[in-house]
This record gives sequence, structure tokens and C-alpha cells, in this order.
Amino acid sequence: MTLEADNRHSLYLAHRSALVDYAARILGSREAAEDIVQEAYLRFAPGRTTTESARQKVAYLYRIVRNLSFDVLKRRRIEHRGHAEDPPFWTMPQSAETPEQAVMFCDEVRIAASVLASLPNEIQVAVEMYRFGGYTLEGVADHLGISVATAHRHVRTAMVKIATALDRKNS
Repeated sequence: MTLEADNRHSLYLAHRSALVDYAARILGSREAAEDIVQEAYLRFAPGRTTTESARQKVAYLYRIVRNLSFDVLKRRRIEHRGHAEDPPFWTMPQSAETPEQAVMFCDEVRIAASVLASLPNEIQVAVEMYRFGGYTLEGVADHLGISVATAHRHVRTAMVKIATALDRKNS
């Protein structure tokens, strides 16, 4: 290790427990805070400038932890946004009380299926995994190799198109 890298490592170790406490207050979870602090070190360690004072380096390390913590919170909010509300009626099993209701429900399912089939494959997979497979948006994003925000956008796009098509049918 170079002298600068060794200094950064020593600085990190000296402040590690305080950084974990800081992240845990933001995230509400000590385990998540440990992960964040570890990620912060990986971003902090390969520093390129040696002109910074130790105080500036510590402030930079805290800023990295803070930003990473807020990123995690943002991801959590996006993931839980769709779960907070009741699922659309057409995703839940329905009991038809009359033959007419059964036909109407089948029409609605057919419309939803055709709208879903008309969308790009990546959006179809995202909706099927999230709404029917029970995956989180993070799981969908990992599977498709996209960001969580893009996975959320895919699911939202499909849901809006299906709801619009069903609304047109019922009008």
C-alpha cells in the first residue's frame, strides 16, 4: 500500500464505528449501515489527491455514507410504493356470480393480456415478476440488468396502459 492509501485506511478504521452509527440513524438498521459504510470505504479508498487534510477526508467519508444511505432510502420508497396500495382487481381471483359477470370478467382479462402482450418483452417480464411472481422492484431490476427506477417505470407504464384500456372498454 502507498502511504496515502495507508493513511486513508487508518482514517477509515478510526472513524468506522461512528460512521456505522451515523448511517444506522439514517437507515434505521445497523446491518444496512454496515453495508453502506463498507461501500463508502470502497469509494473512499482509491483517493487521488494528497493535498486534503485529514479533516477534509473525514468530511468526505461522512458525505459518501450520507449519500449512499439516502440512495438506499430512495430505493426502498420506490420499491414499497406499489405495495402500499391494493393490487388491481384484475390481478386478484374473482368469483363470478352470474354468467354475464363471468363473460365481462373474461373480457377484462383478455384486454389486460392483450395490452401486456403488445408491450416490449422487458416490460412484460417486469410486470409478470413484480405483480404475479412476488418479486421486489430490486429483484426485477437485478434479473433484467436495469436500475430499480427503470424497473418501476416499466411496471408503472404497463399498469397505466392496462388501466386506460379497461377504462375505455367500460366507458
